[in-house]
Amino acid sequence: MAQLFSPRADRRLRLGLLAGAGLVLLVGASGFAWVRAGAAWAVGEPAAQPIPFSHAVHAGGLGLDCRFCHAGVERTADAGMPSAETCLGCHERVWNVTAQFAPLRAAIARGAPVGWSSVSRLPDHARLSHVAHTQAGVACSTCHGAVEEMPRTVRAENLSMGFCLDCHRDPSARQRPASAVMARDYLPTGEPHALRPHGLQALRYEHYGVEVSPLTRCSTCHR
Repeated sequence: MAQLFSPRADRRLRLGLLAGAGLVLLVGASGFAWVRAGAAWAVGEPAAQPIPFSHAVHAGGLGLDCRFCHAGVERTADAGMPSAETCLGCHERVWNVTAQFAPLRAAIARGAPVGWSSVSRLPDHARLSHVAHTQAGVACSTCHGAVEEMPRTVRAENLSMGFCLDCHRDPSARQRPASAVMARDYLPTGEPHALRPHGLQALRYEHYGVEVSPLTRCSTCHR
């Protein structure tokens, strides 16, 4: 049977196949690296807000507790955003002459929410319960970072499934006593549990009853 391709064409075909396979691998590796990088998850990027709110001023400078604005964090799945009434509870008396507060009064006039943009919004197929996490001793800063240092609020973690599973497989390293869940300057040194070997690991069972196996089931986080 006559040779279909000449030796020269055969070499070119082989080189082309190798180059194509290499290109596929390169594109795949680049895509994987991009997805794993922070930019793909908008880490460090602020969201447009109706009012230029600064956590650095309110939480850092004034020392406001997280629950002052996010009132549902210990009671419901959704932490909640501050209402116009919450903001004007202070700003009717202080810093109330600037035009930037016009959206607050407009929201009250419409009987509508302020319209804050969440920087930590999850996909619709994923669910997260704030009350479950705070009751389990998971601090706000675990997912939201040092918001008290943020003039503009940004996403501190990628909140990917890998990020969640790292914690769900062994939550002990991120758990605190209930009194320290909202604390911004918490250090485990001096806590009774930290003085024992594997103290924080014991903490999850003794104080919160957190069992690891249900936390890694698909149905725990996905509808």
